[in-house]
Amino acid sequence: MKFELVTLPYATDALEPVIGKQTVEYHHGKHLQTYVNNLNNLIPGTRFENVELATIVKESEGAIFNNAGQVLNHNLYFTQFTPHGSGVPSGKLATAIQAAFGSFEHFQKEFETAGISLFGSGWAWLASDEKGNLSITKEGNAGNPVTKGLKPLLGFDVWEHAYYLDFQNRRADHLKELWKIVDWKAVEARY
Repeated sequence: MKFELVTLPYATDALEPVIGKQTVEYHHGKHLQTYVNNLNNLIPGTRFENVELATIVKESEGAIFNNAGQVLNHNLYFTQFTPHGSGVPSGKLATAIQAAFGSFEHFQKEFETAGISLFGSGWAWLASDEKGNLSITKEGNAGNPVTKGLKPLLGFDVWEHAYYLDFQNRRADHLKELWKIVDWKAVEARY
């Protein structure tokens, strides 16, 4: 199976000023493309050659895991945004957030804290278990909640390449701004 660079559902400048055009071009067009290329070069002749991406992330290690994890993470990341945002979640996901965190605002605060407090590079995730119960996880480097048997719903990238051109070292400011462009319909579809 050959993996392809995920197509952006918006123009590279559409997420400005939250995520600038240059950041999208580097982050998607260079960083993610490199992970895709690396993964495609690593899996031929291995047991992962014709396996779905999430399964590779669950079952691999080393370089294959790192590149597969980053492809999966970034595929979810880049397809969870929309230029004008969609406000707040609704339906079953909104109900589940209320049940798990008390309020949407409390969830946002906990989620931002997870992203801010993760030392080094990685991801903050909203994930669900098989019963639909929600949790926030912090995953270092290429980590993804699928390795814990969870389903990733929303992920904020806290690798510096995701925000440095726009926010320099102000990770907390970047995380606060991301809420403005979340496509809750895309996130709800994952739930």
